[in-house]
Amino acid sequence: MKIIHITQNQPLGILGQALNLALVLTISGLMSANVEAHRGAVDEVDACNVRVGFERVHFTAYTPTLSGGMGYCTIIPKVGPTNLVFDYEGRSLRNVSVEFEITKEPDGKRVFYQAPQKIKTGTANGMVDFREYGAGSYLAHIAIVDKDQRLDTHIPFSVGVESVEDNSNMTNILAIGSVLLMVYGVFRWATKETPDQTPAS
Repeated sequence: MKIIHITQNQPLGILGQALNLALVLTISGLMSANVEAHRGAVDEVDACNVRVGFERVHFTAYTPTLSGGMGYCTIIPKVGPTNLVFDYEGRSLRNVSVEFEITKEPDGKRVFYQAPQKIKTGTANGMVDFREYGAGSYLAHIAIVDKDQRLDTHIPFSVGVESVEDNSNMTNILAIGSVLLMVYGVFRWATKETPDQTPAS
């Protein structure tokens, strides 16, 4: 007669320890990737999406001659002709005059300016060739202008300083970590469900 023992507290061994390490690294990678993706103000969920008055405006930069249709925001990796797009999320900003400006920091030199006007379409477009101004830190200014009052909001971004491609390594690490986590889950399930068929003496 055989007695079947189900052992639930078997030591994990080297494979189990490696998979535990993969779990910790994957969770750490997810947290750091989230921080890197949005490096705006503390109260902003998305650094590319800022509050202007009671509405939100989304900023996107395109470098079609360098990267096709890829859109950027806080990090524009290459210096070149750049299309700037400001999209209103609501409708109330369409009825007030809004001004757009890009300055190079820290000196505040103006590299783009669009005078205050009502944008009935809800999308303002501009073009800057950053080759004229060089790599560095820039600031997008979005301002509601009404008579003698002005409400200004800023979006900091860099051009030609950082590389977005560096974050692809983190994506690879997260993908490998996810696969290892699945293997770990199967391993843990199998060790719990495998009966110990040691014959009784």
